[in-house]
Amino acid sequence: MHSENNQLIHSSAIIEPKAELASDVEVGPYSVIGANVRIDSGTRIGSHVVIRGTTSIGRNNQIYPFCSLGEAPQDKKYKGEPTALEIGDDNTIRESCTLNRGTVQDVGVTRIGNDNWIMAYVHIAHDCQIGNHTIFANGTTLGGHVHVDDYAILGGFTMVHQFCKIGAHIITAGGSVLFKDVPPYVMAAGYDAKPHGINAEGLKRRGFSAETTLWLKRAYKTLYKSGLTLEEAKLQLAEQRKECADIGLLLDFLETSTRGIIR
Repeated sequence: MHSENNQLIHSSAIIEPKAELASDVEVGPYSVIGANVRIDSGTRIGSHVVIRGTTSIGRNNQIYPFCSLGEAPQDKKYKGEPTALEIGDDNTIRESCTLNRGTVQDVGVTRIGNDNWIMAYVHIAHDCQIGNHTIFANGTTLGGHVHVDDYAILGGFTMVHQFCKIGAHIITAGGSVLFKDVPPYVMAAGYDAKPHGINAEGLKRRGFSAETTLWLKRAYKTLYKSGLTLEEAKLQLAEQRKECADIGLLLDFLETSTRGIIR
């Protein structure tokens, strides 16, 4: 719990008495922390940060000035129901980001995983589910109910339509607009975004072998270059998965896609 005499909390910060802060949490000048907020050890809050609602923030996060975390969702259906924002560990959230809590029309919780790099002016709307090790470059905007899997990289000012699913290990070019789901491993660019091959450089950096990357390139060609229907392509991908287990991630994504994939 925080103490009014804690030298790590600036004297101008406003912290509701019921807020729960670990003893080593730092809070900068003029920040406001609401009654239902819980912040774990090692997290540092910059100046002019507002954290509201039922919001839990894990360990060793760095939150930069002028962020708004846990505010009411920007959804006209929202009528003040008790919903939440959950942020994991080791995240960097840069200046002027807005992360809204969930709605009862979905799971009721907006979730951010661990070790994510969220750059300035990013907006993550209600009910988004973000995995681990992602990068959101400046100005990235996610509509409500968006799911982003591990190691996805969204280039600056990427815009994602509500309910889209973004697969693991993808990368988008700056200014991309996504109206449909982006399968794992794919590079995407444009308005609306189109596939442009496999994110081979990203896979190399994460330790994927040259052989695995070659198999994933074959899988991409099966999905996008073979002239097969989606159902026909999935049958071939199921055969390829026998040779390369990482194709299973792609195949599972295709089975659960709800908005259709970018083409």
